Amino acid sequence: MADGIARLDPLDRRIVAALQSNGRASWTEISELCETSVATAARRGQQLLRDGIVRVAVVPDINHAGAADLYDLRLGCRPGSQVKVCLELAKHPAIRFVALVSGADDIFCELNVRKDQTLQDMINEIQVIDGVQRCRTDLNLHTYKVAADWSRQLLSADAEVVVPELHECDPSHFDPVDHQIIEVMREDGRASFSTVAEAIGVNESTVRRRFETLQGRGCILVTTLVPAPALGFESELLFNITVEPPSLDAVARKLSTYRGVRFVAAMLSENTLMCEVILPTTKDIFDFTTNTLGHLEGVRGWTANMVLLTFRRGFVETPWWPRSVVTLSRQK
Repeated sequence: MADGIARLDPLDRRIVAALQSNGRASWTEISELCETSVATAARRGQQLLRDGIVRVAVVPDINHAGAADLYDLRLGCRPGSQVKVCLELAKHPAIRFVALVSGADDIFCELNVRKDQTLQDMINEIQVIDGVQRCRTDLNLHTYKVAADWSRQLLSADAEVVVPELHECDPSHFDPVDHQIIEVMREDGRASFSTVAEAIGVNESTVRRRFETLQGRGCILVTTLVPAPALGFESELLFNITVEPPSLDAVARKLSTYRGVRFVAAMLSENTLMCEVILPTTKDIFDFTTNTLGHLEGVRGWTANMVLLTFRRGFVETPWWPRSVVTLSRQK
């Protein structure tokens, strides 16, 4: 674990993949998927959660606090300040995702801006963070895919998936009790409904009903956070794909059918798609670029950043970044 991230054995990887398929699955269901005993699945899975290698969280739609737009920010930083800037960004309640990346940019992040907020003011807050030297901003026009089960490649040989149409969640779909449920389950997405009910002072059936309604509407997502290297995945990249305007929708929908594609969105600038890809090896990335991107009608070209370390995803801090930062400091 030279980068501070433990490499899991094959059974642990399959348990994590099962949790990514359904973060609230019972240990019995997980044991069946992983072809092991319930006791083994529970013991290993609970240890992974305790060790902070895996975190299951309930994350809300971007409109949970009011109608909002999502912006992609690409930051350049003063040499040596990148990690400190990431840590500051990870504290910001409006940051949905932040990662240290390679390439022309140092940091990539997503900024959630409510309609009653001013983009300029929020960008100014970020630009004055010590170490930030430049900031490029782009508007997310439409999200095609947000997937939490990219590691299912470890459980199934199927390369393609059926992608449901993403729900446009309205702020009216949330009330104060819903927000309370989300806050408790953002910390522990596997918390029992009875535990959540006790924490917020309502009955268990109310929590269950409201949770199932929000999940059914697509207003919340149960996500299992895990660093890709822990599962043996060498390649985690952010592609900025330039597409001919008439082909933008078709290319986005085709890319969304690939298991290793975690996120696809149409951006405002230059007829581009933002695409996050997580695949096992560099060879798989080569195959993806040559045999997939290279053959999709309408794709003009692309640039890419490697994800070096993720600090926040889905408004939730990742549990493994402190160990990775300590390792980076020691290597210096």
